[in-house]
Amino acid sequence: MFHNIKESIRKRMEYLEELDTKDRIDGTPRMERLRQIPPETGKFVSLLAASAPKGEFLEIGTSAGYSTLWIALACKLNGNKLITFEMLKDKAELARETFTLTNLNNVVELIEGDAREYIPNYENISFCFLDAEKEVYEDCYDLVIPNMVKGGFLVADNAINHYQTLKPMLDKALADERVDALIVPIGKGELVCRKI
Repeated sequence: MFHNIKESIRKRMEYLEELDTKDRIDGTPRMERLRQIPPETGKFVSLLAASAPKGEFLEIGTSAGYSTLWIALACKLNGNKLITFEMLKDKAELARETFTLTNLNNVVELIEGDAREYIPNYENISFCFLDAEKEVYEDCYDLVIPNMVKGGFLVADNAINHYQTLKPMLDKALADERVDALIVPIGKGELVCRKI
């Protein structure tokens, strides 16, 4: 899957990686920065997505579409479609550009809005990647888990570097009898939950 990444996807990934690095060192205001996952997290998320059962694939927090590209690789492999949600107009525009330049508009559907308003419409979620503002994590968890298929994955970013902020949600997930859950020390820490 990683050895056969199309050139257009690889180029866009490299461009977004450079932009993210620049944002982190040049004083770009927090809400304007891309704040995307590192490449090793992208590969990890893509591997999990590729092994998810049939069902709906969701991403909460698109930004410019970097993590979306990694998940889309798994979707192309399995013939799935990815629904991704972004609230910020400027980032949604960058994401649209990403999906057009990489010819993924047939694999990815971008919804500009609050994912919490849409999640109840999806009853067979098999994969969900959560990387949004930390105050919405618990709400999203509470909406996604009941609608997940058996064997489905929810992966939440920043489980280590934002541990104190996310602790109530992380504790809930780690104690939730509906899922097997653990925190994986890759990138900034990934909470991985598999629906039982």
